[in-house]
Amino acid sequence: MSSANDFQLYDLRVTVVAIEGRSVCGLEVGDYFELTESSRVRIPAGKHFCLYALQAVTPLLPAKQRLLEAADWLEQDNLVACPDPDERLIMKIERIARRTLHTNDLT
Repeated sequence: MSSANDFQLYDLRVTVVAIEGRSVCGLEVGDYFELTESSRVRIPAGKHFCLYALQAVTPLLPAKQRLLEAADWLEQDNLVACPDPDERLIMKIERIARRTLHTNDLT
């Protein structure tokens, strides 16, 4: 049953889709992490994700978790570049699920 304290967010997957330079941090095309349940970062077992690539994409994630107007630039754009110019690593943000959360369960 839905209440006034319920809201919806998307779970996200951020995937490395291209490395146009050399992979200094050890990431490979196809590596990813997921942001689920509003704030949980999940990285597959035995894998890692570069702190600086993560830092580049982090400011966009709260907006991508929300339903945006169709004309909003962030609704249309989903590619983010790592700041390391030697790597030229490109990541793609994708919505993978939509979930209902409860305000009282979060801070």
